[in-house]
Formats: sequence, structure tokens, C-alpha cells
Amino acid sequence: MHIHYSHFDFGYLFHTFAAYFKPKMDKIRLEILAISHSVTQSHNYAVILNEKDGNRRLPIVIGGFEAQAIAVAIERMTPNRPLTHDLFKNTLDLFQINIREIIINDLLDGIFYAQLVCDQMGDVFVVDSRTSDAIAMAVRYQCPIYTYEFIMEAAGVEIEKEAEDELLESQKTEPTSQNPMDQLKNLSSTELDSLLEQVLENEDYEKAAKIRDEMNRRNAS
Repeated sequence: MHIHYSHFDFGYLFHTFAAYFKPKMDKIRLEILAISHSVTQSHNYAVILNEKDGNRRLPIVIGGFEAQAIAVAIERMTPNRPLTHDLFKNTLDLFQINIREIIINDLLDGIFYAQLVCDQMGDVFVVDSRTSDAIAMAVRYQCPIYTYEFIMEAAGVEIEKEAEDELLESQKTEPTSQNPMDQLKNLSSTELDSLLEQVLENEDYEKAAKIRDEMNRRNAS
């Protein structure tokens, strides 16, 4: 197996090489549990990752653009023009590069670091990434998300089901009389379909995600 790196800073290369081979420590599988408004940073969002074989959660604050990029892929929306992450995937696909997995491999001064583990015809490439971008790519490739125990010990939250529901509810925006979701509830299914097409055409993916949430709520009921 050949492993290549995307830069030639050998000091940092050594650090990255060591981090990649932390599989000597067991990797912990994570899954996306929710994306919501961040409690601590009002203009940002939080993606909450769930420990697949445990009851810990790993909340990571991300920007609005990255939150939209993740939500669009989760909801399988098709933008009129490819988003940056879609463009990156299209480029990787052109060169027959597949993302095997992403690893949230470090946490320094409250900042998470991640890597894309890629495969090109048997050659493995490890590419450094912002964690939010890595998660957006993982959703597009439907590949697993991993981290390590020392990160879960430092930033993970062990939480019971009842407390989890309260946490997710607390991270939503406070309802008001002008809450867009309240307005969407008053629209017919036909009107929702029409509005969804309109906001996608305007590339307003945050509103599109809210419309899709309302449509999914109706389908579930």
C-alpha cells in the first residue's frame, strides 16, 4: 500500500503520518445525528455526531455554508449549479479517486482537525481537511466517519435519551410568530413543491432544507 501526502512540510508530515497510524488505538465510528443552530455561537451551526456503538455525542460548531452543504447532501437535493463540495467530488470522480473514510484525527485549542482517506486504484492518499468539509464529503461518498478515544474523552458528551431530546430542542431557534416553519405549515403540498423549486433556483439552500423538513414531517404523519 502506498501512502501519499498533499504537502511537503516534513515536520508536519511526521505529525500527520503519526496521526494517521493512530489505528494502533481503536477508531470510533460516528454517525450524523443532527444539524442545528449553535447554542454558543449564534451565527453558526452545530453538527452533532453520535457514537455508533455507545451513548456519547460529539458536537462540532460549523459555519452556515458548511451546514447547508451537509444538509443538501443528506436531503439529496439537486442544486442548479454544483456546490463547492459537489465540484470537488466531481473532480475526484473524474480521476477515479474514492474517499474511503474520514477521520477526525486531532483536537488542538478547541479546533477539530480531520483527514480524508482516499483511494486511487489501490494507492491510498491522506489529505488534510477542515472537519466540516470532511463531513460534507463523507455524506456525498456515503463513507464512514471515525475519530479516536482521546477526542471523545476531551470533547464528547455522554447523554441519556431524555437529556438528548432536550439538548436538540434547546439548539433550535426560539419560535416566534414569524417563524418560517409556522408559515410553511399553512401551505398546501402543491404550494410547498412550487416554493421548493423556487428557492432551489435562487440557491437558498437553508430555506430549501426547512421546506424539505416540513415535507418529510407530513409524509411521516
